[in-house]
Amino acid sequence: MAEEENLKVAVRVRPFNKRELGRKAKNVVSMSGQVTNLTHPDDPEDTKAFTYDFSYWSFDGSKEQADGYFAKDSPGSRYADQETVYKDLGGGVLSNAWAGYNSTLFAYGQTGSGKSWSVIGYGANKGIVPLFCNDLFRGISENKEQKEFEVRFSMLEIYNEVVHDLLNPNKSKKGLPVRQHPKKGFYAEGLKMALVTNYQEIEQKMNEGTVNRTIASTNMNATSSRAHTIVGINFIQKFKNAAGQETAKQAVINLVDLAGSERVESTGATGSRLKEGAAINLSLSSLGNCIHALAERSQGRQVRVPFRDSKLTRLLMNALGGNSKTIMIAAISPADINYEETLSTLRFADRAKQIKTKATVNEDPTDKLLRELREENDRLKKMMQGGKIDKDFIDADGDGVDDRVTEDVKKKWEEEMKARMLENELEMANMKKSYEEKLRMAKKDFVDPTIAKKEQEKQTKPHIYNLNVDPILSGRIIHILNPGVNTIGNRKGEESNITMISPSIQEQHAELILGKDGKVSIKPVNTDCRVLVNGSPIQGDTTLCHNDRLVFGATQLWVFQNPPESKKAKLPNQTITYEYAQEEIAAKSGVNMTSGGDADMAKLQEDLLEVMPAVEEANSISEELDKLVKFEILMVAPQVLGKPTGKTEVQVKMKNLANGTEFVWTKEKFLNRLYMMKEMYQKYEDEDEWQKPEEEDPFQESLDTEVHIGTVQVNLQPLAYNVELKEQLEITNYKGADVGMMNVELIPCDSKGHEYTEADDKFVDAPSDLVGKDVNFKVKIHNCRGLPNKYADMYCTYKVYLEEKEARTKAVSETSNPNFNHSKIYSFSPATEQLADYLAKGTLTIKVMGKQRVRKSAMQRINGLTTKDMLKSDRAVFSKTANLMNGFQMNGRVVDPQKQSIIVELLLMKKTQARLQQKVDSIRKLVKEAENVSKVRVSTSLLKEVLQANTPEQADQLIRKITGFP
Repeated sequence: MAEEENLKVAVRVRPFNKRELGRKAKNVVSMSGQVTNLTHPDDPEDTKAFTYDFSYWSFDGSKEQADGYFAKDSPGSRYADQETVYKDLGGGVLSNAWAGYNSTLFAYGQTGSGKSWSVIGYGANKGIVPLFCNDLFRGISENKEQKEFEVRFSMLEIYNEVVHDLLNPNKSKKGLPVRQHPKKGFYAEGLKMALVTNYQEIEQKMNEGTVNRTIASTNMNATSSRAHTIVGINFIQKFKNAAGQETAKQAVINLVDLAGSERVESTGATGSRLKEGAAINLSLSSLGNCIHALAERSQGRQVRVPFRDSKLTRLLMNALGGNSKTIMIAAISPADINYEETLSTLRFADRAKQIKTKATVNEDPTDKLLRELREENDRLKKMMQGGKIDKDFIDADGDGVDDRVTEDVKKKWEEEMKARMLENELEMANMKKSYEEKLRMAKKDFVDPTIAKKEQEKQTKPHIYNLNVDPILSGRIIHILNPGVNTIGNRKGEESNITMISPSIQEQHAELILGKDGKVSIKPVNTDCRVLVNGSPIQGDTTLCHNDRLVFGATQLWVFQNPPESKKAKLPNQTITYEYAQEEIAAKSGVNMTSGGDADMAKLQEDLLEVMPAVEEANSISEELDKLVKFEILMVAPQVLGKPTGKTEVQVKMKNLANGTEFVWTKEKFLNRLYMMKEMYQKYEDEDEWQKPEEEDPFQESLDTEVHIGTVQVNLQPLAYNVELKEQLEITNYKGADVGMMNVELIPCDSKGHEYTEADDKFVDAPSDLVGKDVNFKVKIHNCRGLPNKYADMYCTYKVYLEEKEARTKAVSETSNPNFNHSKIYSFSPATEQLADYLAKGTLTIKVMGKQRVRKSAMQRINGLTTKDMLKSDRAVFSKTANLMNGFQMNGRVVDPQKQSIIVELLLMKKTQARLQQKVDSIRKLVKEAENVSKVRVSTSLLKEVLQANTPEQADQLIRKITGFP
């Protein structure tokens, strides 16, 4: 009988990382019972509450035990340790497995929020997967007299819409195809299902899969933040039912560690050309769409659920909308800098908890299962012979609409039918084999003993181990150093005994020499071989110390350890993290990475740590593939981006060395392009076809792409006093350099556009005097002068006040001095306090946009130089970022944002002074005229009228009243 229940949702907040602790990050998350509260970092009154099945507080209230396990620091602590989470969530998965229900547990959240920590865990802090496996085999040992058990383990990874078997990583470079079966649903064809007989074997297999993940990541394939990992456990119980029939009860358990959810964000790609990271983002975007549709369906709405849109959602179809009991862990960060991402995760989880699944017990007599499989294959054979296509396979594109039966559709259908028949045959053959026979076959194909051997040797011998941005993947690759010379090189270097696959790694790149005295030294093979020791480049022989950090080429980050030296010197145990090593490299490059500062500074530092190695990597790939492209880090202030307020952003400049064009990419766009570059490089390494057409090349940007030439900030303060502003202002580019001048005017006028003159003097003493009155003004952009001559189709764009749509001038080409002759009237009737405040304190940001032109002479290679030649003179891309954190310093000078404000203040002071001088002159004239006619007293009303006169002429008319002349 089917059991319908809502998908269970648990939220878990992880501890702060060291960087957040160092700056005393603001915690915006709180929990009470099942409720998780999120408070806006800038508005304490804005708190959103979400209720889930479980809300786990794993932030503070813990203590580290001798074995490294984090437990509650007191009996009353609310800290949720790994055991607590497992008992609540893993315990349910375990009981479901014994009952014969399929179960799925998946973790969702941004990179670094603790998904892997909950699912897999590390060290003594084991996660749900190992704890579940341990308890499963404990139960098997207690019941093996009554039943026969079979446990199979699989581990796969989905990256860029390719399914990789982590227990058989070399099976297919193109990955495993995802097929559909009428009973099993979607499955990965050919996925290795390893028979395991105890917890130690499953632990070994998990370690084997993790090592293969790490090798792929280190060799520039998928990285943990971009890939989904699915651990599959097939649990079969065999026994005789009440009727004496041989019966099989089967449960499929999927434990899913999803990629970082921030990868769903828009990359800023526009138009029909290359969509950056489309395949990378596809899985999580599709998952979000499926959960939204399932939530709608749970409300009674008839909607299509787009399971077919990605490999991930196909494989999770049963978990989300079919025969499975499903649990979701939403991992969140408590830090203020991650507020937006945390809010997005909580909303995603809130939708997910509305989903209902209907699980059934998978229990049938063995002979019935065999008969059904035979009947299914007979039916499929008849269909194949008759050519009658199953309607399920006519919907080739998964849009819910039957497609026309073309040759391609027919071919796809035949392929699916053959795969389904083969799967049935394999299952029948497996069911007929005895357990002992299966066990003999499994023993032939078990874990490589060298992995365990290396783990033992690293305790006593000098070695290097890898560092990865994902802590779970750090320390998984170990190279034990042999006495004498150990050569590091790429796989083309036959004499290298330590192979590293990465751009900029030479055939023979570096030597690690283990001397007879036990000392280890390192040296680059030649000057083209980049080697860093503790963040500093080296040229010659350098002696290494225990726990030194090593960088080879652009991306290979390792730690050297010498256990005999450490033991002899009685050095304290120190854990070297990926973050620590990257901060060290940044500091040696001159970037201030101190942990103090506010949330904006902390976010900037996080972005820098992410982008710095990525830029080095992109330049290395460009050099290796000779793409004639160079990348540089930019620190861009919000004003330069056309935003009056906001945060300084880390962006990346892409310069085409062949034609001189430059494009500035957002961090997200650059990182998505980088992953496509890495895919290109991987194909180059594998000697596959790697070249792409220009419109799909991640190193290329279309010349039709509009670029931001520069920005002008116009102070609106004169308009707050009804004073016109006529200025020639500097146009500043993203580096803070002047790229031209703009002639612009802000002129008070009437509603029809008639500009006020001195005679119409509308000057007010304070911005508040505008409130309740009609306010009208013109924005005039006359021209730009002295712009670089490499731009065409230039125009200006801006927004005034609460405008949603940007105003823009006409486009002008074929000149570096474009005349726009633009004028636009803005009318506000009546003016509000908000408008008056905006005019008094705000700025008008005018962006100059255009397209780059390329001269024919620039299309030729410079003296036949390669990318490597051009980059060699500027190898250290990051050295130019020195002191960036100590001020908004760009292009050798400090941009002074107060400059225009001072000019405006001076303008208003002159205007005020002239106005006051006019009043003084009028009073003097009044006194003189009164004396001339022997007038002893002047009425206060007349005095007030003269003071309030807007012009000298108005004052003269009032003064003449004394003389009696009209």
